[in-house]
Amino acid sequence: MTTTTPPITLDDVRDAAARLKGVAHRTPVLRSRTLDALVGAEVFLKCENFQRVGAFKFRGAYNAASRLSPEQLARGIAAYSSGNHAQAVALAARELGTSAVIVMPEDAPPSKRAATLGYGAEIVTYDRYTGDREAIGQALAAERGLALIPPYEHPHVMAGQGTAALELLEEVGELDALLTPVGGGGLIAGSATVVKGLHPGARVIGVEPEAGDDTKRSLEAGRRISIPVPHTIADGQALHTPGELTFSVNRRLVDEIALVTDDEIRDAMRFAFERLKIVVEPSGATPLAALLTGRAGALPRRIGVIISGGNIDAGRFAELCGDRA
Repeated sequence: MTTTTPPITLDDVRDAAARLKGVAHRTPVLRSRTLDALVGAEVFLKCENFQRVGAFKFRGAYNAASRLSPEQLARGIAAYSSGNHAQAVALAARELGTSAVIVMPEDAPPSKRAATLGYGAEIVTYDRYTGDREAIGQALAAERGLALIPPYEHPHVMAGQGTAALELLEEVGELDALLTPVGGGGLIAGSATVVKGLHPGARVIGVEPEAGDDTKRSLEAGRRISIPVPHTIADGQALHTPGELTFSVNRRLVDEIALVTDDEIRDAMRFAFERLKIVVEPSGATPLAALLTGRAGALPRRIGVIISGGNIDAGRFAELCGDRA
C-alpha cells in the first residue's frame, strides 16, 4: 500500500502564521443579527476585504516570497493573476525590497491593474480566452531568471491562505461548518487543512459561480475536470481547471461545493453593503450568496464564512449593485 504525503499540514499553516505576524493584518470577524435570523444560525464573517491589498491573497504571497533566498530575491519575482494575487505579489516584493513582473489578462479589472502598478510591479498582458497564463508566466520567469510564485499551486501559498481560517477559529472557537470561495483552490485547501486538523467533524463547504463549476465537477468525478473559461462577474473565480496540488488536498478534505448565480452574487454584494456596511467583490460574496439563498443546504448552528476580498472600483460596484429594472 502506498501513502501520499499531503502538500501542507496544520503545522505548515501555524508556521506561516508566525511568519505573517506583524506583516499581514489580523482581519476582523463581523456578526449580524439580521444575517443570523435570515440563515437560522450563528454566522461569523472573517473579513479579508480588510486585509492588505484588500484580499486574503497577501497571506500566501508573502509567506512564499519571504522564504526565497537572497539570491532569488535579488533577481525578482514573477506571478500570473487576474488581480488579487497580482497585487499581493507586488506588495510582498516591495516589502522584501525586490521587483515583481505580473502576467495579467487584458480584461482584468482596471482597479486591480492600477493597484498592481501602484505597488511598483511591471505588468505583461495576455488574452485569458486564448492564452495560457501558466505557460506565459513560466516562460517569462525562465527568460528573466525570476522566482515564480503561482496564485495557488504552491505549498507556501496554500499554507499562508490557511492562516485566515486559523485566526477565525482562534477568535470564535469551534465551528460546525466553514464556507469559502473556490477559485484555484488554495484558500479552501489551506482552510480545510486547518478546520479538519482542529475539528475533524466540522464541514468544509466551497462555493463557486454556477458558470465556473470546475471544482464541483472534479470532486464528483474524482479527478480534475477542465471546462471552458467561464464568463462570470466573479473574475477571481473565472478558472477552468482546479490546481493539481490544491485538488489533492480538497478531494480529501472538502465536503461539498455549492453553486451560485451571478444575480445571487449581486444580491449578496448588495446585502453586505446595505446591512453589514462593507464592500465585497463578487468572488468574495459567493459564500454569503450561498447562505442567503439556501444553496449551502441544511446549516448547522455555528458557521464561519471567509469573505475573501473587497477589490472592486466604485463604478463597477454601482453597475453590479444598482437597482435592476
